[in-house]
Amino acid sequence: MKEYVMGNGAIALGALKAGVNIACGYPGTPSSEIIETLAKYPHEGLHLEWSVNEKAALEVAAAAAYSGARALVTMKQVGLNVASDPLMSLAYVGVEGGLVVVSADDPGPISSQTEQDTRRFADFARIPVFDPSSPEEAFEMIQDAFDYSEKYKTPVIFRPTTRVDHGYASIEVGDKYIPKDYEGFKKDSGRFVIFPRLSYKNHGMIEDRNIQIGNDFSDYRFNTSEGGPSKKAVMASGVSYMYAKETLKDHPQIKLIKIATAYPFPESFMLKQLEGVEEILCLEELSPYIEEQLLKLAGKHHLTLKVDGKLTGHVPHMGENSADSVAKILKAYLETDLEAEYSKKDIPTLPVRPPVLCAGCPHRASFYAVKKAMEKEKTYYCGDIGCYTLGNAMPLDMVDTCLCMGAGVTMAQGFSHVDSDGKAFAFIGDSTFFASGINGVVNAVINEADITICILDNSTTAMTGHQPHPGTGINMMGHDVGKISITNILNGIGLKKVITVDPFELDKAIETVKECAQTKGVKAIIFKSPCIAIEKSSKKCTINDSCVNCKKCIRETGCPALILTDGKVTIDQSLCTGCGLCKQVCPMNAIGGATDE
Repeated sequence: MKEYVMGNGAIALGALKAGVNIACGYPGTPSSEIIETLAKYPHEGLHLEWSVNEKAALEVAAAAAYSGARALVTMKQVGLNVASDPLMSLAYVGVEGGLVVVSADDPGPISSQTEQDTRRFADFARIPVFDPSSPEEAFEMIQDAFDYSEKYKTPVIFRPTTRVDHGYASIEVGDKYIPKDYEGFKKDSGRFVIFPRLSYKNHGMIEDRNIQIGNDFSDYRFNTSEGGPSKKAVMASGVSYMYAKETLKDHPQIKLIKIATAYPFPESFMLKQLEGVEEILCLEELSPYIEEQLLKLAGKHHLTLKVDGKLTGHVPHMGENSADSVAKILKAYLETDLEAEYSKKDIPTLPVRPPVLCAGCPHRASFYAVKKAMEKEKTYYCGDIGCYTLGNAMPLDMVDTCLCMGAGVTMAQGFSHVDSDGKAFAFIGDSTFFASGINGVVNAVINEADITICILDNSTTAMTGHQPHPGTGINMMGHDVGKISITNILNGIGLKKVITVDPFELDKAIETVKECAQTKGVKAIIFKSPCIAIEKSSKKCTINDSCVNCKKCIRETGCPALILTDGKVTIDQSLCTGCGLCKQVCPMNAIGGATDE
């Protein structure tokens, strides 16, 4: 039976077909749907979990792979930074069962802090990387990744990009999935306990092994070429190959080479493809990785070859490629009238829609309470990764810094240590608190920081799709495991004060902020109110005749449900959730409601 699935779904189905025994990960766009798809196919012998962070996920999976099981780990590219410690060591120790690390790259970036390239990490860690160009290919290639992992006893990286993750294709869905049989862990401290002497020995083994893998990859079925012969050729990887193929479909005289395994580079395959080629264009997203590998190959074998791409300015360094942009690049490079089909059509320019906190989002009320309480104080507002990053937008303007997950708590400490006159606040979500915030809180206490930690607890992992976390009490297997109390954790660490408040009780929330700000040491306010996207509301606010059109409600909250109609303040009833924040802000008591529609 065929099923029309997202690319992430195709990766999940491929892993199921490969007999995956355990899948761990941390949610992050564009990778989140992989584990969520696996959860739709529960069966005996498959363990699923949203781990507290990427490092924990990889370490859980590593033990399973030591036992001979097939293990899948999922994350986005910045999550690989968190998992890099165990990954680097795993490259030296090796595995018994297949261990595939899916690190989804985000060219653009569309929903990330960086445009970093996971292929660089594979090279850095000296482990193979697979680079699918379509959902169909991802389905097949993830199965090959498990095979290669077991064949060479190494973790491997699987690197889809956003358009592969979120593209759709028809995939053959099995009626039954059978997890791999495995023998279990065989104790061998000489192998599995990493010491400098073992690392030195294994480093040499890795370098020799990677030559073998490169030779093996030269015959890999997804490293292909088509068209030609021609003196000018095009080499592409990932989704850029699909764009190039679409553009060149009516030009079979031009050779198109696809690289599906960027590291170790398939040298023998590439040397064969370069016969008769004098000039080649490299099409890839993010860094000029395959371009650099080709330059090394040309230098090593003394080839007379002109290599064009990002390093020569033919391809942009930043952002996504598209069918249209690739067509324009190829048109200029090949000096033809090539054009993507859809670029000939009249495509309207879409309006720019800046991201904004949802109408009724409790984070808006939390930020507003802190802003009003501290309006006469010198402050530092340190944000974090999640929906609450959007607190930086006007008119709230409540995020001064945002570096990476968990950094808000620790950066607030830095400000407190260099400016004793300022009031330092850290904003962090409940999911992020469990993922990477706890260490920062411990650090604040033992190093005598003076900060107020604002935990914006909406009882979900909202930005990535409402995944469960330790505070929700439900795990990915659907078991009720009991909620882990943030309050108890903070009290156990030894904070001076921990207060829970509903941010929509505005006056109380403001007084709570003032109280904590005046207390020396490390304090925490848990702003607790459910995500409006999960707990839907039928309540609506209304504006009565007392409104003098001062626009304070719009000017101070920025709620998207508050709009101007013919110059008058009105409430968009299709967006309003009746949260009542605007009602408490209005100086004229002109807003009534939070009543059922």
